[in-house]
Amino acid sequence: MVLNPVISKLSGKLVVLASASPRRLEILNNAGLRLQVVPSWFKETLDKGLFKAPHEYAVETARQKALEVARRMPFKHLKTPDIVIGADTIVTLDGMILEKPVDKDDAYRMLSRLSGKEHSVFTGVAIVLCHEKENEEVDYQLIDFYEETKVKFADLSENMLWEYINSGEPMDKAGGYGIQALGGMFVEYVHGDFLNVVGFPLNHFCKQLDLIYNSSTSSSDQESSTVWLSHNGNHATSNLTQPSSANHTHHIQSSPSASPVHKVKRKSSETELSESSMTLVNSLSKHTGDKDSPNTTLPLMTSRGQVKEPEDGEPQKKDLQRLCDLLDGFRASKALFTASKMCVFDVLHSRPGGLEAAQVAQEIKASLKGTECLLEACVSLGLLRSKERMYENTDMSTRFLLSDAPFSLRSHILHYNDTVWPIFSHLESGVLEGVSQRDKALSQTSKDQDTLHSSQDSKLRFMNAMHSIAKVTGKAIATAFDLSSFRTACDLGGCTGAMADEFTKAHPGLSVTIFDLPTVVQLREHFQPLHTDNRVSFVAGDFFKDDLPKADLYILARILHDCSDEKLDILLSKIADACTPGCGLLLSEIFLDEDRKGPSRGLLQALGMGEGKQRSATEYSLLLKSHGFITAHVRHTGNLLDAMLCIKA
Repeated sequence: MVLNPVISKLSGKLVVLASASPRRLEILNNAGLRLQVVPSWFKETLDKGLFKAPHEYAVETARQKALEVARRMPFKHLKTPDIVIGADTIVTLDGMILEKPVDKDDAYRMLSRLSGKEHSVFTGVAIVLCHEKENEEVDYQLIDFYEETKVKFADLSENMLWEYINSGEPMDKAGGYGIQALGGMFVEYVHGDFLNVVGFPLNHFCKQLDLIYNSSTSSSDQESSTVWLSHNGNHATSNLTQPSSANHTHHIQSSPSASPVHKVKRKSSETELSESSMTLVNSLSKHTGDKDSPNTTLPLMTSRGQVKEPEDGEPQKKDLQRLCDLLDGFRASKALFTASKMCVFDVLHSRPGGLEAAQVAQEIKASLKGTECLLEACVSLGLLRSKERMYENTDMSTRFLLSDAPFSLRSHILHYNDTVWPIFSHLESGVLEGVSQRDKALSQTSKDQDTLHSSQDSKLRFMNAMHSIAKVTGKAIATAFDLSSFRTACDLGGCTGAMADEFTKAHPGLSVTIFDLPTVVQLREHFQPLHTDNRVSFVAGDFFKDDLPKADLYILARILHDCSDEKLDILLSKIADACTPGCGLLLSEIFLDEDRKGPSRGLLQALGMGEGKQRSATEYSLLLKSHGFITAHVRHTGNLLDAMLCIKA
C-alpha cells in the first residue's frame, strides 16, 4: 500500500471527522489528512445486550455517528461533505464493555478490574462517501470495519490508582485510561495497533482508503464490498479487494446490525430534517420497532460483506433468528432449571476431566436418552463444553451454577423453576384479569396451599433465593456511592444479611442493622457466613407496622417494586419520619428506561402482575421527593440492579 497517492486523491475534498476527540484528529492530521471536525449528535443509547460481540456495538455506534453528520450537514452547514469518518473505541474485559467513567468512583472500579489482566480495545470505524446528484439528492456509500488490540496491565497499587484518578486523565477515556499519556505507565505489553488503543486504527484505515481509491490494482486478493444507500432501500454493490496481511487482525466486515439511511434534499425544510435525518434508529437500538420511523435498513450481508439479494417477501434471517430465540426461550430456561435441579453442574464439577453421558445419567438417576438430550442442549446454550463425548462445566457455570460457588445463583434459579415458572404459565389469565396468578399457580402444585406458604422449608427456599441474588448484586450496590458520611445503616428487608456484609466490607466505618420479619431473623442461622462481625446485627419486626431502628442511612433493595401505592406511602412515610435532615436513603431496583422500552428484565418482571410496579429512575426520584428526599446520585451499575442515593431535605 502506498499512502501518498491516496492523500493526493483526497486533495480538494471535504473530509469530515464526526468526533470531538482531539486524539483522533491528531492521528489523522499526522497522516497528512486535513479534516473539518463536526461532532456527531447521535446519542449513544444502543442496547449493548443485543450485540453478540463487543466489536459489533463499536461498529454500529461508529456507523450511527458518521451517518448522523453526513445527513445533517446539507441542512445545518449548507454543504455536503465528500467523506465522513465516524469512530467508536471501547475497552472490554471478560466480555463486559467499559466505556468512559462517569465519576472518580466509576474510574476506580474500571481500573481495579483491569489491574493485572489482559483486556481488548476495539475501535469500530465507519466511512461514509457522499455522492451529490443533479437533483440535489445525496446518496451514501457506507464502508465499516473494526480493529482489536490486546493490552496487559501490571498489578496496580491503591496509591497508584488514586494518584492517576486524581490527575483527571481517566474521565474522558474509554476504560478510564489514556495509553499515550500517564496511563501508559500501567501497561506491560501491547499486542496489535498501538494507535488503535489511543483511539483510531490508522494502519487499517489507510489500507481501507487504498481499497476505495486504488481497488483496481489488485484483483486476485480477497474481496469485500461496500453498499450504496438510498431512500427506498435500493442498493448496489461495488467489489473491492482486500490484501492479505498477517499483521491485520480483522478484514473488512459488516456489522450484522442494520443502519438507517435514505436520500436527503438540500432544499428540504427544517421539519423534514428533525423528523428523518436527525432521528437515527436501528434494529439494535432501544428504539426498535418504531413504526413511524422513516428510516430504512440495509439488506442482509454475508460474512464477507457481500449483499444477499432477498426475494420478494423472503423473511430476513436476523428477524427469523430473533423470533426463534423468543419461541425457544422457555425451552432454554427449562433446560437450565432442570439441569440445576438435578445437580448436573455439581456432578460434573466433582469429576475433573469430564464425564460421559452414561456416567452423568447414573449419578443423577435419569435415563440415558434424557440425559444425553439435556447435556447436548446445555452445550448449545453455553452452559457446558463437550469434547469427544465428554462433558464438563464452562467457566460461567462453575462461577454461578454450582451449589457451593461464592456467587451461586442455583437457589435463585430453583425459585424461578418452582415459583415464577408456574405463575407465568397463567400469564394469559394474568393479562386478562390484571392481577397476580400466584395463588392459582401455586395451589395447583400443592394440595395444601397453607402448608406450602407456612412451611419452614418453603421459607428457607425463598430466603436461599434472596441470599443468592444478594451475593451477586451486593458489592455493586455497596460500592456504587461514597457513603463515608454515614455511620449507621438499616437494611429494611435485608433477609440473610448478605447485602449488609458487602456494605461493611466496602465501608469500614459503617455498621448495618438488618430489619426483617421474626421468622426470617430466626432462620438466618442457616446461612453462612455466621455474623461474627459486631457491625452487622439483626432486629425482628414488620417495617409496615413497627418502629424502624434509628440509622443515618436506610437501604431498600428490591422492596419498592413489589409494594402497592398504599404500602409505599406507609413505608416511605415511616422512613421519612425516622430521618433527620442529611440522612440518606439508598434505593436499589431495576430502573426502567425513561421511554419504558427496556430493560426487558424489568418489564418481564412486571408481567408477574404483583401489586407494585416497575419504575424509571425519574419516577422513583419523584416518588421519593414527595416524601422529602432529594436525589443526589443515580448509578446504573452494570449488574442486575441499579442504585439511587437520596438525601432527606
